[in-house]
Amino acid sequence: MKSNRIICICILLVSLISSAFAQTDLIKKANDLYSKGDYSAASELYEQVLKTDQVAPELYFNLANSYYKMNETGRSILNYERALRIKPAYKAASVNLEMAQQKVMDNVVQVPSFFLMRWMDFLMKLLSSNQWFVISLITLIVTIAGFMFFIFGYTLSFRKTSFYIAVIFLSFTVVGMFFSGLRKSQLMHHNEAVIMVGSVSVKSSPDKSGTDLFQLHEGTKVKVKSELNDWTEIVLGNGSIGWIEGANIEKI
Repeated sequence: MKSNRIICICILLVSLISSAFAQTDLIKKANDLYSKGDYSAASELYEQVLKTDQVAPELYFNLANSYYKMNETGRSILNYERALRIKPAYKAASVNLEMAQQKVMDNVVQVPSFFLMRWMDFLMKLLSSNQWFVISLITLIVTIAGFMFFIFGYTLSFRKTSFYIAVIFLSFTVVGMFFSGLRKSQLMHHNEAVIMVGSVSVKSSPDKSGTDLFQLHEGTKVKVKSELNDWTEIVLGNGSIGWIEGANIEKI
């Protein structure tokens, strides 16, 4: 019985290692094809690797570059955004995204958010959810130690200092936990999307007979407000709201 378990574990390890080598080989082939200018074949291999849940910002970046070379603006922007969703500080992806966005016909003026919200968003995206969680654990340990020194300290000045340190690090712990939760929620909930077709009419209601409000074009980024059957309610950066068929967008 024990030997059977060992055999099963060995088989599983071998299959995992083989799969890892196979994925690495596909990525190398895709990179070679990209360097040779065969962007279509390269994009197919990158897509194949991503379908195996081997998600990485670099893969999305390479895939986006392939689509950009093929003048597929929507798909290039979609994958630059996906790379930045995982790694917000990805400078190369940010630069290339700006270049791709210059091809988008729609010039949606973004309504600026409150400066505190922008500051919080910037600070939150500096680290991943796990990194914020680790920081909050470290600060929690310091907080507990500070309160322990406060309770059992021998001098009044030492106890006061320990208390203030504990309170400061407790606030860091709360902030770390809060940002960790926000980053995790951001990665799990896909509430942003990109228009994937050349042109689409935005309706006043989730119905083809609804009034045409305005048109959007390939590559425009929207927020998903709600979904009803095959229709999606979207919100633009300028506050405009309407309905489009879900098949015309792809979530980031």
